[in-house]
Formats: sequence, C-alpha cells, structure tokens
Amino acid sequence: MSDGLVGHPAPDLTLTDQHGRHVTLSDYRGAAVLLVFVPFAFSDTCTNELIDLRDASDLTEDRALEVIVVSCDSIYTLKAWADAHGYTGELLSDFWPHGEAASAYGVFNPQKGLATRGTFLIDADGSVAWSVINPTGQAREIDAYREAIAQLGRPAAR
Repeated sequence: MSDGLVGHPAPDLTLTDQHGRHVTLSDYRGAAVLLVFVPFAFSDTCTNELIDLRDASDLTEDRALEVIVVSCDSIYTLKAWADAHGYTGELLSDFWPHGEAASAYGVFNPQKGLATRGTFLIDADGSVAWSVINPTGQAREIDAYREAIAQLGRPAAR
C-alpha cells in the first residue's frame, strides 16, 4: 500500500484545480506539501475534513507548507463545494483519467471510483516523509497532521 512511498520521491502529478488551472506537484519543491486525497467533496465526512483544513490556519501560517486536496470529483463539483464553504485552498480534480493520481499514491478504489482517505506529507525535497490512510467513513485527525509537520521541523502552532 502507500506506506511503501515513505522515504521515496513523491509521484509527480499535474491536475486541474477548481478554477481550471493546471497545478503540478513538483512546482512546489522547496516547500513541504500536505497532499490530502478525499473520496468526494460533498460527502459528510469529506466536508467536515475539508472544513477542518480550511479552519486550521496554523497549518498554513508557515508559508513553507502548502495544503493540496485531491478528489475524483470534476472541477465543477470542486468549485461548487469551495464556493459553498468558503474554501480558498487548492482543490485538484483527479476526474480524468479517472483516479490516475490516486492510483499513483496507492489510494484509488476502482470498484467505487474514488480515492480513499490518504494523506501524504511531502518534504521540501519532494520525498514522502509521512503518510496515513483511513478507512472509508473514518475522518483523519488534524492533530496527526500537526505532529507529522512538527517532525519535519516546521511546528504548527495551536
């Protein structure tokens, strides 16, 4: 599974964000990236997780950390969700080729057509430093992100 990525270069990806812009992961070299895969934006658990990320300003106060969310939703769904919830962060669509980025990270469920709840902390050099995968329906804890970020030497204040 994806734990095999820890200590290895993060698979690069280029996806379209909720505004129709192409975003490439390797363009963020020099900053740590919290790459968060979610099944679908409008599900209850995903909505709560994304709102928690939106409200966790301590994670992004240090501009050396970028938070990027990836979903198999279309860009139109992601834009509608962002507009409805005041989310200004990067929401990337892994809609087509469907689940290609999630597959590269080992978190695509082809039977359900969605990404599982996988999170990957990528260091400034582009290597996966930490990951966690939660089962369907189980939200990830923001404090786990804070602890992993602190291990990179960039403590997130509470």
